[in-house]
Parts: sequence; C-alpha cells; structure tokens
Amino acid sequence: MTYLTLKYLHILSMVLLFGTGLGSAFYKWMADQSGNIEHIAVTNRHVVLADWLFTTPTVIFQPISGLWMVYLLQLPLSTPWIAWSLGLYVVAGLCWLPVVWLQIQMRELSNMAAATHTALPALYWYYARWWFWLGVPAFIAMVAIVLLMVFKTMVGW
Repeated sequence: MTYLTLKYLHILSMVLLFGTGLGSAFYKWMADQSGNIEHIAVTNRHVVLADWLFTTPTVIFQPISGLWMVYLLQLPLSTPWIAWSLGLYVVAGLCWLPVVWLQIQMRELSNMAAATHTALPALYWYYARWWFWLGVPAFIAMVAIVLLMVFKTMVGW
C-alpha cells in the first residue's frame, strides 16, 4: 500500500470515528432530553450499534494506520506531535471504554423501561451523567489530535 493511499484511509477513518462519535453523542443526548422513553430506547440501541459498526473498527484502524505511516516515513515515536497524538489517543480510549459499557447498560435499562412502560430508573440518569462527562475529555483529546495531524509542520514538529 502506498503512503498516500494509507494517509487517505487514515483520514477517512478519522472522519468516521470523529463523526460517528459526535453524531451519536448528539442524538443520544437529545433523546435523553426529550424524556420520551421509547425514543430514548431506540436511540440507545442505535448508538450501541453505531459503536460496533463504525467506531470500533476505526478505533482499531487509527493507531495501526498511523503507526504504519510513521514507519513508512521513518519518524521516531518520540517526535513531539506523534508522542502527543498517541498520548491523547490513549486518554480518549480510556474514556471511550467505560462509555461503551455505560451505553450498553443504558440500552438495557431503557429497553426494560420501554417494554414495561415505566420510568427510567435513577441508575440510568447516573450512567448518563458519567457517559456525558467521560465524553468531554475524549472529545477534547480527539480535537487536539486532529489539530496535531493538520498543523504538525506549522509548530515546527
């Protein structure tokens, strides 16, 4: 595979990762704000499905393709923008893993509430707060990674 093809796939993967994450977060947050339990349950099912179909493959492909490009360019991992990107990716990943678990738990709780026509339990809203606040550093880390990818040469790295 050529460097340019790999770079294209890396960027496309980043767009899918970032876009799916931001889109899922927006729709889930909006569904939660609606208070409509059936809508919340359907949205939670879709968010979990989107994570498996789009986010998980891109989460795996991003470091593989990034490190492959670093190898092809013969850059040391200690290059500041690479080291920072990898560190931020770890931060985002450490936030994302519990978010996946929380999304699955919220899907189950909302499915149960929708099936029994009962209110969402307090545990759902507890999980939703954690889900939201774990998303904040993950989002900031991903924005910073994209900035490093785009502007790496402008900062002398």
